[in-house]
Amino acid sequence: MNVDPTSTPSSESDADDTRLRVPPLVPPFHIVLLEPEIPPNTGNVARICAATSSPLHLVGPLGFRIDEHAVRRAGLDYWHLVDLRRHLDWPHFLHAFRRERGPDARVWLFTGKTTRSWFAVDPQPGDALVFGRESVGLPRELCEAHADSTVAIPTSGGVRSHNLANAVAIGIYEGLRKVGALT
Repeated sequence: MNVDPTSTPSSESDADDTRLRVPPLVPPFHIVLLEPEIPPNTGNVARICAATSSPLHLVGPLGFRIDEHAVRRAGLDYWHLVDLRRHLDWPHFLHAFRRERGPDARVWLFTGKTTRSWFAVDPQPGDALVFGRESVGLPRELCEAHADSTVAIPTSGGVRSHNLANAVAIGIYEGLRKVGALT
């Protein structure tokens, strides 16, 4: 059945037939949150991961609980759709990621403290997009250790940075667009 993605469904039962869907990217981009602090941000990022079939890696201590009770209480009815992976710290994540993706697997570290735009690089399927804590971003030492793969989302206003979930959405959808996964 061909469906016009701009059409409006005539009833609730038609709504599922008119959703614009694309096949999942194989291999998918990986979304990595290093020590996230704010539960609603992580919930929003989890939804983005579910919508894009991207694994979500939570690295280090969290500023909240993600056990079944906490997730149910927060009303995250899509949590079961998230490929969630927990890692003790950055070295454990990097080891697991490179074991799965290979020793040359690329990680892109999103920081406001670099001059390379995310829009000027060429990500590849399977790359990891790494985001830091809401309060302070990624540790300076980590960015220095991976200086060749730090990127920023440019801003023209005076804000310090984007909201974490917004930055993840911009990052993943730009990555999917660049590799031709959204057509």
